[in-house]
Amino acid sequence: MSEYPTALQIADGVRSGDLKAVDIVEQHLATIAETDGEIHAFNHVMADEARRRAAAVDATVAAGGDPGPMAGVPVALKDNMCTRGVPTTCSSKILDGWIPPYDATVVQRLADAGAVFVGKTNLDEFAMGSSTENSAFGPTRNPLDTSRVPGGSSGGSAAAVAAGYAPVSLGSDTGGSIRQPAALCGVVGVKPTYGRVSRLGLIAFGSSLDQIGPFTHTVADAALTLQTICGHDPGDSTSIPEPTPDYSSVLDRGVDGLRIGRISDLPDGADPDVVARTDEAFAALEAAGATIVDVEVPAFTYGLTAYYLIAPAEASSNLARFDGVRYGLRVDGADVEEMMRNTRTAGFGDEVKRRILLGTYALSAGYYDAYYGKALKIRRLMADDFAKAYQQCDVLLSPSSPSVAFPFGSKTADPFAMYLCDTYTIPANLTGDPAMSVPFGTGADDLPVGVQVIAPALGESVMLQVAAELERSAS
Repeated sequence: MSEYPTALQIADGVRSGDLKAVDIVEQHLATIAETDGEIHAFNHVMADEARRRAAAVDATVAAGGDPGPMAGVPVALKDNMCTRGVPTTCSSKILDGWIPPYDATVVQRLADAGAVFVGKTNLDEFAMGSSTENSAFGPTRNPLDTSRVPGGSSGGSAAAVAAGYAPVSLGSDTGGSIRQPAALCGVVGVKPTYGRVSRLGLIAFGSSLDQIGPFTHTVADAALTLQTICGHDPGDSTSIPEPTPDYSSVLDRGVDGLRIGRISDLPDGADPDVVARTDEAFAALEAAGATIVDVEVPAFTYGLTAYYLIAPAEASSNLARFDGVRYGLRVDGADVEEMMRNTRTAGFGDEVKRRILLGTYALSAGYYDAYYGKALKIRRLMADDFAKAYQQCDVLLSPSSPSVAFPFGSKTADPFAMYLCDTYTIPANLTGDPAMSVPFGTGADDLPVGVQVIAPALGESVMLQVAAELERSAS
């Protein structure tokens, strides 16, 4: 259990009048000022905005009103979510200084619930990476060991929670970018069902894969935050028009009678300490009354290959808009073509350029069927394999990351080694199913290990139910 106050504790205290939102935000801003120079979780600290929002929350309470279920809770936002009047950069030079004219839907929903935004967090440029080493503004460090990465791409958001800068942060997850850094930083991270949370105002990487979700210290805080940001959004054509269940109501149900799937053909590659903690998680759930069922998901092993064709293909299309014409960086040239080339050469980092080239190649006329088309077929097979597995079990359990947090520079020279960090998280993005990482013990160098719970589409309730039991077993 965390040493920091939870979102629920803060919100309850502020709504009752026992706590002042302005005091809470000043405490968190002081912590940020004291140590974020070393951690670099934030690209932009919203101190003045946070103070104004906190004062408004306290004024509502003083007038006898209810500011909402997240009253006074400090929240950090990944810097690829639009915030009106506040720089939103995607940690890229090509958007350095760009200020959106509107709020993303998730930002508006949190604001309506009384949350207080403390800043925009660092990320791998355009969310492309697994270590937050690809940011144009420098890497984020893991608060648990500053010689190691916090994971990525949402490394700044994970580090912000782990360091006590905010009890809640939002990240985006395209191939594991919430769950993997959550595992490496020892916090809870949730990727909801695709379409469960609006993507309006999220600057796109892979439009059929991206999903916004929370980082928190506890499963209960994750349920609260998810409850707040979920719901149909007419402004997002992929938003699911389904009512949001009461996620908090399932957390004390336990797992007696549930079936937990163990994937017998799970790809190898996890470190022995990670495997050991995952086995202990299975044993803990079984001791709590669950039944462990061995299942096969044959297409799981092809997830990495399919993802690194589909995601770059979508990225090459989505990032075509950053051309120096409409917004962001502009580097002049003799004509429009040269201006675009100069702008994109100067504005994009190496990893973004690598994925744009790969995606453009996969979509080209001579190779579409050979690469992108086949990747889509694998995606369909994977969805079918997961559906068959869920006929035998209620959720699946796996490692979140193959290893604990790794040292800076240890994988940057070999992109494929970095891509392998997403082996266990990518399948849930390809199928659209919800998945989350829960801290469960420690591994090498006493660093945290995360266990991943995967559920069928719209199965967040049972996923959180199992995660809550894991949290109790680990405490």
